Amino acid sequence: MRNIFTLPGRFWRGNLHTHSTRSDGVLDPAEVCRRYKAEGYDFIALTDHFVGCYGYPIVDTTSYHDAGFTTILGAELHSGAMENGELWHILAVGLPADFAPAHAPDFKPVDGQETGPEIAARARDAGAFVAIAHPQWSGMTLADARSIQAAHAVEVYNHGCAMGAARPDGFAIADLLLAEGRALSLCATDDAHFTEPDHFGGWVMVRAPENTPEALLAALKAGDYYSSQGPELHDIVLEGDTVTVESSAVVSVILQGKGSAALAMHGHSMTRSCINLGRLAGHDWFRVTVIDAAGRQAWSNPILR
Repeated sequence: MRNIFTLPGRFWRGNLHTHSTRSDGVLDPAEVCRRYKAEGYDFIALTDHFVGCYGYPIVDTTSYHDAGFTTILGAELHSGAMENGELWHILAVGLPADFAPAHAPDFKPVDGQETGPEIAARARDAGAFVAIAHPQWSGMTLADARSIQAAHAVEVYNHGCAMGAARPDGFAIADLLLAEGRALSLCATDDAHFTEPDHFGGWVMVRAPENTPEALLAALKAGDYYSSQGPELHDIVLEGDTVTVESSAVVSVILQGKGSAALAMHGHSMTRSCINLGRLAGHDWFRVTVIDAAGRQAWSNPILR
């Protein structure tokens, strides 16, 4: 297995999904960046809605970089209709500033648009890290998700969708795609608009040699990160059929695999947990969830065997 915890560099905390006054957020880009920096984030991606009514924004946030904080250009792309007739939402982090607009005048599908799979593929070809955004909130079907072959990741926790709709989840879609052999990572985000308590609730911890857009983007594409609401993962080691998880203090460590396969260990202030894979031993991947005493979770990316 690839152990991200031993890679060169360190972990950088970042939010990959954020909105500003350049689309439907309430804070200007400078204030969005200031608040994330003040809250201890190392980087963010400002991902305003890439639709015509907002002028197809890919906001230049490079002026907000300093020695301790950086940004990655990006957007939330919209084009074509899902099976439920609603517009696609595709998260694209690392877009070039001159990424060509889609024919998406607003938030309703129109004739002649690129499909979701097409705009996702175009974003990936342009160098972006591409994620399937908030599947539960969108009412996305498995067939919809299968069609986004260009995706690097599934957005498995979206804090804005948790606060505003109680529909934060993407794990069911992600696990089904993983079971079909898709190589995907799992990201948690805010989707912050600052219209409600939709911020500072879900983030990624990216292992990279330096806090630059180039290094962070390469690490995201490689899956060299984990996601969290608070707990920290310090190491995950597989030796034979035993998984050792080192973390900040947690009360539960859970391993999940294909179908219903899962194993759990519960306790108090656990920082080093050893679990035998048992029924997961024959699976070609598993993932790790830890839960702290406040109910906050952290999630590994799938660990391939």
